[in-house]
Amino acid sequence: MSAPTSPGPLPDLTRPDVGAALFSTWSVGTPERQRAAVDAIAAAWDSRPWPAPELLSYNLYEGTDGDTLMHHSQWADEAAYHAFFRTQRQQRNDAIDAAVPDIKRLGLAYYRHYRGFQAPAADQGATTDPGLFVVVEIDFNDPDPQVRRSWVDLVIEALEREPDPGLLSADFHLIADGERHLSTDRARVLNYARWTDVEAYEAALAADGPRGGGSSAWDRVLDFPARVDASSRSYRFRRSFVRPSAS
Repeated sequence: MSAPTSPGPLPDLTRPDVGAALFSTWSVGTPERQRAAVDAIAAAWDSRPWPAPELLSYNLYEGTDGDTLMHHSQWADEAAYHAFFRTQRQQRNDAIDAAVPDIKRLGLAYYRHYRGFQAPAADQGATTDPGLFVVVEIDFNDPDPQVRRSWVDLVIEALEREPDPGLLSADFHLIADGERHLSTDRARVLNYARWTDVEAYEAALAADGPRGGGSSAWDRVLDFPARVDASSRSYRFRRSFVRPSAS
């Protein structure tokens, strides 16, 4: 029996050469179909040449809900993604669909990284490798990007004052206008957070501390007038595909 394939390196969300960060979600139905889809995606990508030098990394996550997969790709610019969409994306999807039929593709959105929070080493404890990834999408009713930047600034200020135990990092992205098929017409922030494990994340959700105990920093985050909705999904990292180094 051959050795299992390494999942590869985690993406650096702050790398300066990323001009477009794309996130999409698929629904596959069951944990068994999740595993089969991960294998089919790996086969589709491993068996083909790297599609474009402008694709810097492609990363795959498996939802803890037993249903979803998240795809996160880092591109040098949006135009390169659209060229890939027109010429190569369908070939890969056809191969994946042949192995795992009836996948529901729930949407694709294009973001730019804005700011990140990194927990101090003293607060991370013995574990620095994330055991859980949580992606939170926050919607706003004001289209002005400065409104979203102001909200993110408040969140990072609150995290710096009162960090959640077990939160390793949080990277905030602002949605960008794109072509129609990307469905990026919403005023949205995406927070990609790395946690030590499920237990730490669930403890933070249940805590009565920073988010419910009268902290002025967190009160301003929660009471921000333009913030209208938020949803989250949690994932485990399964595979990265990285642009080959130039020879």
